[in-house]
Amino acid sequence: MTAFDGNTVFLKELASQVEAADAPSRLEVTNAMTGQPLGDVPRCTPDDVAAAAARARAVQPGWAARPIKERASVLLRFHDLVLKRQDEVLDLIQLENGKARRHAFEEVLDVCLTARYYANTAADYLRPKRRQGVQLMLTQVTELHHPKGLVGIISPWNYPLTLGISDAIPAIVAGNAVLTKPDQQTPFSALWAVQLLEEAGMPPGLVQVVTGSGSELGAPIIEQSDYLMFTGSTAVGRTVAAQAGHQLIDCSMELGGKNALLVLDDADVGKAVSGALRAAFSNAGQLCISVERIYVPATLWDEFTTRYADAAKALKLSAALDYSGDMGSLISEKQLKTVIDHVDDAVAKGAAVLAGGKARPDIGPHFYEPTILSGVREGMLAFADETFGPVVSLYRVESEDQAIAKANDSDYGLNFSVWTSDPKHGQRVAARLQAGTVNVNEAYAAAWGSVDAPMGGMKASGLGRRHGEHGILKYTESQTIATERLLPVGAPTWLKPDRYARIMTAGLRALKRLPGVK
Repeated sequence: MTAFDGNTVFLKELASQVEAADAPSRLEVTNAMTGQPLGDVPRCTPDDVAAAAARARAVQPGWAARPIKERASVLLRFHDLVLKRQDEVLDLIQLENGKARRHAFEEVLDVCLTARYYANTAADYLRPKRRQGVQLMLTQVTELHHPKGLVGIISPWNYPLTLGISDAIPAIVAGNAVLTKPDQQTPFSALWAVQLLEEAGMPPGLVQVVTGSGSELGAPIIEQSDYLMFTGSTAVGRTVAAQAGHQLIDCSMELGGKNALLVLDDADVGKAVSGALRAAFSNAGQLCISVERIYVPATLWDEFTTRYADAAKALKLSAALDYSGDMGSLISEKQLKTVIDHVDDAVAKGAAVLAGGKARPDIGPHFYEPTILSGVREGMLAFADETFGPVVSLYRVESEDQAIAKANDSDYGLNFSVWTSDPKHGQRVAARLQAGTVNVNEAYAAAWGSVDAPMGGMKASGLGRRHGEHGILKYTESQTIATERLLPVGAPTWLKPDRYARIMTAGLRALKRLPGVK
């Protein structure tokens, strides 16, 4: 039994947070495990978006006026509430998304790590900072950071809690209001998180949730926002970036990936196999930073491919709302069709299936086996296009340089993984890879979970970064206040311009030799 069996009151309570007076209809949310209805939320309109933005803006000035420590304390109380009531949201995540509980728990970890980090660092990141003035002792310069105002967030379905609220956490503690749209397939996890933030002391209305399709609400959200955070496909990201540019607002985006894992010739094969399982099949491969390409040296090819295929075949698929399953379901019929199309296309064009390769309707309508392919080549859908499912292709390479070149031969550069017995060797290889994050002897969680460091993509995998200093300062407007004392900048009236130029030339030469001058 779960918190929701035979009782939809809790889901109705969550949905009631969405204020949509103009919404003409409801959107049905499906249980991804069974394909049956789970609940429903309002189908918001552009007018609802405008009304939500106005409500958020009305609350924001009072929130921004509160001391940073007070805002941070809300995040710490939220952190504790998430841990205390995690079973509620673990059920929600599994039901609306379909993932295994062990992968749902990663979302709980992420939200708590992010909340604690920004609660403990926001005051330092946002404090006024002294900067060096043009005339050294005579020019006093201070850098301030003001909240943008209203931050728009558009998040996808694959990590409904993490992507539904973690990007809002630094925006909130920086003094902003938030207008957020979770994917229409997975709205309840984000609504649950907003409810807990208000229980933790966040002013009601500071975070406004609108529900509906991105094609209908994306442009209105951008029009109402002072900054936009978007996570989704590269194709949609290009459109969103153009719309944000037209509004002259800044944006940050995590987009698609065709991520690579490199097994180096000095790798421990057992550890590499275990890591590659997590890299490719966590969340049924529906993870922007999961791996879809694995490069294996010829010297390890036979051992790695055999052990990896055996390990994938042993993974347990499950629809249970507990920790017994190794992998859960895909989100929808549409996602299942994409996976089937990629695998069938590859097989029809000569690729071999080393493990998996079949849908599993006996478990649930959207289940598909963990699948390993070899012989995938250019011209196949699975070669360069993001599958976003439990499908990975193995490639045999003759040298480390060849593996690096092939890994980099992609339009994407989000998250790569390197496996080796020599960490320094792995770090040298990692520095040559064109990806925003590279994990050495880990699949993805080391870089993602290290929230003090920036996370984002190179090339067509995104713009900007989340996490760390950038992850909060991007939600602020930088302001420089320069106060001049005694002498103005420029030639005084009593000094001839040519004489001033000679004095400044000599001064610049002297300053270049002065220690500590920037």
